[in-house]
Amino acid sequence: MTPARRNLGMLICLVTIVLAVLDMNIVSAATVPIVRDLDPVHGVDRLPWLVSSFALAATALLPLYGKLCDLYGAKRVLLGAVGTFLLGSALCGAAQSMTELIAFRALQGVGGGGLMSVTMVVIAHLKDPAERSAGKGGAMGGIVGGLGMAVGPLVGALFTDHLGWRWVFYVNLPLGLLVLVGAALVIKLPPAAGRRGLDFAGAALAAAFATGLLLVTEWGGKDYAWTSPQILGLAAATLAALGLFLWRQATAAEPVLPLSLFRIPEVRLGFAIQGLLGMGMTGSIIYVMLYLQIARGIAPTSASLYLIPMAAGMTAVGVLVGRLAARGHAHRTFLVVGGGCATLALALLGLSGPATGLWAVCAELALLGCGLGQLVGQLITVVQEAAPRHQLGVATTGIRFFQTLGSALGAALFGTVLARAFAAGEPGRPLGSLRTLTGAAREHALRSFTDAVDVVFLSAGGVMALVLVLALRLPAAEPEPVGAAEAAEQALAA
Repeated sequence: MTPARRNLGMLICLVTIVLAVLDMNIVSAATVPIVRDLDPVHGVDRLPWLVSSFALAATALLPLYGKLCDLYGAKRVLLGAVGTFLLGSALCGAAQSMTELIAFRALQGVGGGGLMSVTMVVIAHLKDPAERSAGKGGAMGGIVGGLGMAVGPLVGALFTDHLGWRWVFYVNLPLGLLVLVGAALVIKLPPAAGRRGLDFAGAALAAAFATGLLLVTEWGGKDYAWTSPQILGLAAATLAALGLFLWRQATAAEPVLPLSLFRIPEVRLGFAIQGLLGMGMTGSIIYVMLYLQIARGIAPTSASLYLIPMAAGMTAVGVLVGRLAARGHAHRTFLVVGGGCATLALALLGLSGPATGLWAVCAELALLGCGLGQLVGQLITVVQEAAPRHQLGVATTGIRFFQTLGSALGAALFGTVLARAFAAGEPGRPLGSLRTLTGAAREHALRSFTDAVDVVFLSAGGVMALVLVLALRLPAAEPEPVGAAEAAEQALAA
């Protein structure tokens, strides 16, 4: 491919990542209008499935997407994922009941699971050898993805307030069609490894494990007690699926997630760090919004604006990191410094109280963005450089898989921490009662809630401290640059 065509392909990929991340976060702002329009009586009870159906479908198929990329080519898989996502988006916008919307949201998730992960595989193939060592594509993809996470709720609120909730889904159509046509005409990749056997049993076991884990974290402590037969039985089935999956990967001829990847230190530690990063980001973005709305009384749309300093920090540092990496600075250095900044920012947020100035909160969020800007994207580059080229797809989607599982575990862990910490200050009083309290009782409950959120931030800071420790264990030497053989392989695709 010519440099101009490669750059245009990169731009198409970045638009695809924006589409993926915005969709994961934009719907949260439209939940109330959706319930009011489609099912005002029972819609609230079914609302968790609106979010979970997308996450379950997207996560369950991630390992399979990676293997399909390695066997049939990332471009074909990307076109299929985008097409499925667009079909699901159109059906979601036209849904006439909560049942239809949940089912179409799951279909959208089938395609959405491949948008970001497969796009990162395409970016890795589009980069020339010099860009690979600089980590250009991974860093930019991470920056765009992080920005989407920060501004997604704000965009969703604006669409919902001014155009209606259906446009939260319809907005995907013009962007998605642009990506679909652009990718088909512009992107040209090296030939795939060839059609070998596909481990459908391993893919099914991976889907069963991911689905079970997500359901345990979604239902545990909310719909069912953690010690209830339903949760214990589901947890046991999930562990059994994990055991069978590992056995299958050790014995299958073409495993969907080869265990040999875990022998590579950069890949093994990269997967672990990405899982912890998913947990830490869950403990920051979600609970920052809760803190601002409940403890400080800020409206949801206005609260979303406070994520802008974090997005600005991610962008500024991400651009700087890309330039420094291009000059030969080690990715490990950025991961260590990023982990330290994120740990410090969450610790400072954990020390915030009702009297803390909102400008101080903005500064802490900007520092958090500076930390995340050095973490998001750099891990993808580290793993892609270390993984064998014929396993690039499974290594890249593995990063996304572990981040999603980490986010699910983080949501369950921090939700339990918040509930326990609040109960310690307000025995016998549920969190939902805050909106009905008045006077001194409300003031005391708000103080207890603020203290509980502080515990969550400190816990998330502890998770980021583990990220820092694991980053320090990464090999100091950078992986060897791509050799002449692989450069020649890309030249054949031009």
